[in-house]
Amino acid sequence: MKHFISDFHIHSKFSRATSPDMDIPNLAATARIKGISLLGTGDFTHPEWFKILKRELEDAGGGLYRYKDTYFILTAEVSNIYFKAGKTRRVHNIIFAPDFEVAFEISKSIGEYGNLSSDGRPILSLESDRLVKKVREISRIAFIVPAHIWTPHFSLFGSNSGFDKIEECYEDETNFIYAMETGLSSDPPMSWRVSELDRISLVSNSDAHSPNKIGREANVFDKKFSYLELLDILKNRDSSRFLYTVEFFPEEGKYHWDGHRACNVRLSPDESKNVSNRCPNCGKKLTVGVLNRANLLSDRPEGFVLSGVPGYKSLVGLAEIISEALKVGSDSLTVEKEYRKLIGIFGSEFEILLEAPEEELLKNCPRMVALGIINARTGKVKKIAGYDGVYGRIKTLDNLETEESNKQLEFF
Repeated sequence: MKHFISDFHIHSKFSRATSPDMDIPNLAATARIKGISLLGTGDFTHPEWFKILKRELEDAGGGLYRYKDTYFILTAEVSNIYFKAGKTRRVHNIIFAPDFEVAFEISKSIGEYGNLSSDGRPILSLESDRLVKKVREISRIAFIVPAHIWTPHFSLFGSNSGFDKIEECYEDETNFIYAMETGLSSDPPMSWRVSELDRISLVSNSDAHSPNKIGREANVFDKKFSYLELLDILKNRDSSRFLYTVEFFPEEGKYHWDGHRACNVRLSPDESKNVSNRCPNCGKKLTVGVLNRANLLSDRPEGFVLSGVPGYKSLVGLAEIISEALKVGSDSLTVEKEYRKLIGIFGSEFEILLEAPEEELLKNCPRMVALGIINARTGKVKKIAGYDGVYGRIKTLDNLETEESNKQLEFF
């Protein structure tokens, strides 16, 4: 890959519900296969992970660290849970630190608000605005990025425990929020409809809990940057350096539509409105999803395009495309064998999904795999929206399978 692809938000093996393989060697090896240049360390607030990071990462200068040929930047996600304005708030925030000394001081400062040893993503009884203030008191170049801002349960704008305005959450520290993470269930156009976010850089990350999930969303830059250069890029929404984000189709995220998982009820925002946001089967409140929430807070029409900001590309993972094309499970040995073969030919997953010319795909991939990749690139996919914690599905070959069958019939 000629670009510098970064995934800032991941977790270590010390976070709950994560793979024991989330260690530095496995992360770096998977990053090479994916085509990722830089990873967030995740979880630097956890004492044991912090020791491992200091031991295994080499200082690469400029606020970056390195393991073999993969760069790392010091990040940690925290879960701020507190009572404010008559409501319990649950907001996840990502902390960026320029060096180990600052990261250590941040951990020491926030440690009195929660047990940092209990989870790589610790729960803090600390307001989000006070978190920003404490971090900035330690270092003026450390900064906070609100995580997956539209997710219902743990986010800035979440329908269950969030806020309607940035200022309601971050108060006097609002001007020090330079970037926000859109999350798997949304994409930049959904946030472009909210004019309050015009000054904000929109980033996309995997929030990975296992190595194979890193890079499922990512950020594409023109070239390697230093920590201070990244801060400047985000502050100024520099689209000459920050080229685009790599996105899920937002329907694939597990909170895109509204729904009630216990009753297998999945509803669009219009359908939810018709039933007063109640499950039509049992009458319980629906989990109001990301699309509904973004519609509610937007002040611009659907389809609005914000100019002068980084773009985006919606993709489907290579293993999922191979699985659909070969009609086998995505975790099967058949998929793994084909995946490894294609990585051997092209060099990395992102090279295949983003860069490889169509003629090279058709030459080197099974025909249906190549067509699935091309369809994903051009948005010619069937979308089945996720809801209430259930991932959606993106089908890249529905129309093609019909076309191929018709061609076979015509031949005979």
